[in-house]
Amino acid sequence: MLIHNISELKEKKELYKASLDKQYKKVIVCGGTGCVAGGSLNVYEELKRLVEEKGILAEVDLEKEDQGIGMKKSGCHGFCERGPLVRIEPEGYLYLKVKVEDCEEIVEETLVNNKPIERLMYKDGDKVYQTQESIPFYKRQNRIVLEHCGHIDAESIQEYIAHDGYMALAKVLEEMTPEEVCEEVIKSNLRGRGGGGYPAGKKWSQVLSFPSDMKYVVCNGDEGDPGAFMDRSIMEGDPHSVIEGMTIAAYATGASEGYIYVRAEYPLAVKRLTKAIEEARAVGLLGKNILGTDLSFDIHISQGAGAFVCGEGSALMASIEGERGMPRVKTKRTVEEGLWRKPTVINNVETLPM
Repeated sequence: MLIHNISELKEKKELYKASLDKQYKKVIVCGGTGCVAGGSLNVYEELKRLVEEKGILAEVDLEKEDQGIGMKKSGCHGFCERGPLVRIEPEGYLYLKVKVEDCEEIVEETLVNNKPIERLMYKDGDKVYQTQESIPFYKRQNRIVLEHCGHIDAESIQEYIAHDGYMALAKVLEEMTPEEVCEEVIKSNLRGRGGGGYPAGKKWSQVLSFPSDMKYVVCNGDEGDPGAFMDRSIMEGDPHSVIEGMTIAAYATGASEGYIYVRAEYPLAVKRLTKAIEEARAVGLLGKNILGTDLSFDIHISQGAGAFVCGEGSALMASIEGERGMPRVKTKRTVEEGLWRKPTVINNVETLPM
């Protein structure tokens, strides 16, 4: 399924969206690390088996006209202490602490007979909260970067495209020059989310200004702070948003190679990023002449070995280069001499999805 140009991408988006709309119910099982540790993958497999047994399983399939129930493994819903979590759409029911032995009841009562199961729902005293959005934990949340986490299949490029995925890339390739992209990011006041807060658009424009035969975009997913899992949640739950952001950065700066530096302690993030990169390559959203344009860009994954210090930019680059991951004195800024002494953009995971 090679997507040759922007028009084809827009056509695929509408087809995938129509295919998803045929799913009259969607069962979204949390596939984030916290819920996986609690057994959510076993819950997913059992629910899928029971739905398939009834002949009502639906997938994103452009050829099928029949409706059905969609089964998805999402990214983190955020309510880890109550996992494994299962969300049922379109009702928005959220079931907590789901066990394999609950699956048959969920299929019979909710998926077949359209009845909520209150014993699996969040309770505060006598009050039962049927929908996820009504639960106090979620009610005041306005997810921006984590918009798709917990709502779409984390391992499906089709679902990402159906939810406007890669449309921002199409827009900049079709309507904007690299300079205009940099200026737009400067005007947005987007700042690095890794802690330094440096204006992202200014960094991109500086890399663009330096002529070079090779430039790089590096995504810093090391996230070494204890208990800090925001980057992991994005990489696990919405990996294509990271890829799209890096590709836009490549267009804006003239880069042709990218690296995602991710902790080896995040095996699920590595797995899902790897799959997402392979999917993007297979359809022509990474590689040579992306969407029929002059943009050629590819991404590689570099795994850290657990060194906290590799979250620092120069140590991270040394590690990617195969050297000992130690900070080094920079005589010139990374935007001029970064990875392999070439102009380099380094952005945090949370900065890139924008």
